[in-house]
Amino acid sequence: MGAPAGIRRMRVVLMVMLLLIGIVNYVDRSTLAIANHSVQQDFGIGPAEMGLLLSVFSWAYAFAQLPAGGLLDRFGARRVLGGGLLLWSVAQAFCGLAANFKQMLLGRVVLGLGEAPAFPGGAKVVSQWWPRASRGFPVGLFNAASTIAPAIAPPLLTWLMLAYGWRTMFVVAGAVGIVLALVWFGVHRDRAPSTDEERPVPVSVREWAGLLRHRTTWGMVLGFTGVIYSIYLYLTWLPAYLESERGLSVADTGIALIVPYLAGTLGMLAGGGFGDLLVRRGVPTMLARKIPICTGLLVGGLCTIPVALTPSTTLALVCISLAQFFMNSASAGAWSLAATAGSERITASLGSLQNFGGYFGGAFAPLITGILVEETGSFVVALLAASGIAILAALSYAFLVAKPVGTPDLHEVAERTT
Repeated sequence: MGAPAGIRRMRVVLMVMLLLIGIVNYVDRSTLAIANHSVQQDFGIGPAEMGLLLSVFSWAYAFAQLPAGGLLDRFGARRVLGGGLLLWSVAQAFCGLAANFKQMLLGRVVLGLGEAPAFPGGAKVVSQWWPRASRGFPVGLFNAASTIAPAIAPPLLTWLMLAYGWRTMFVVAGAVGIVLALVWFGVHRDRAPSTDEERPVPVSVREWAGLLRHRTTWGMVLGFTGVIYSIYLYLTWLPAYLESERGLSVADTGIALIVPYLAGTLGMLAGGGFGDLLVRRGVPTMLARKIPICTGLLVGGLCTIPVALTPSTTLALVCISLAQFFMNSASAGAWSLAATAGSERITASLGSLQNFGGYFGGAFAPLITGILVEETGSFVVALLAASGIAILAALSYAFLVAKPVGTPDLHEVAERTT
């Protein structure tokens, strides 16, 4: 029997809201990269200071994951995700009004802190409003924002900056987020857990810390590092790789980037949806969620090898697109795992721990890649290193992630009782 009409309508509304929040999240991350040279000129800073502005967001975002999950599980996605959206949007607008480097640095730190609840909050919402066997596709759709936004942000933000200046670009982006936060507070209500056995008891600090005693938690934390490392390598260095290593012009690079981003979006949808299909076919839930992750990491890592070694630019672009498809499929699978590996009460805590591992380790990708390229004069070693990291991450999910965290696997319980 299907869900009541009211529940179905709410799911559609929430899916649209989560997708918009995810897109705004990634667009706001892109503003400083677009305004790079203009900000340097206005503030009189050099590449080192700009590097700090670009990096400080990632560190603030990574460490803010640790409390974000517990706060989401304790106070709900309506308040915490909405409050985070409001905070980061105000910080985004503040960056547009910043008078100097220190104020911009402060704005970037607050931006990272505010954005932290977004994706664990999305997993929390999905765990509350969708049945366990059908959470993969909505998680994948929400996470597709991470590939949709990088495709639409450069032309949109560049137009705003050229037409009205970089400061207006920041303020407009912040204002859009503030409006979206107000809409979120107006339409979303936290829903009680979906099973009779669950009770809406807030997650305690001891319970949150207890997640670290589980091997599955560490498998997710370590494994997601490989997912984000590979995605961030391509996100931050792909344009430079295509221009310097493959000799494409700036215009040709812009066109060439469309296909990998499209492939990444399809991978997001496929990774979550394939896991749902496996669950419906009777595969135990934990295994069903791990298959897209491990497959995505292994195949994506292997596809990166010919990117490094082939003399053919066409083959390199094909392999880059395949790598983006499979890596983003693994990312969607990882968030689907976070939404099903434990009870609804700890979904956000588990997801934020996984995300912390991903972004703490993944933040090294641009730095390590830059060092290797500078030392070797090419991207070959950097790409091969990323391939190896992806394969190790697949092994982490395969052998460390086993039992559900803190709750029986409800799918398997149902199998034993029928």
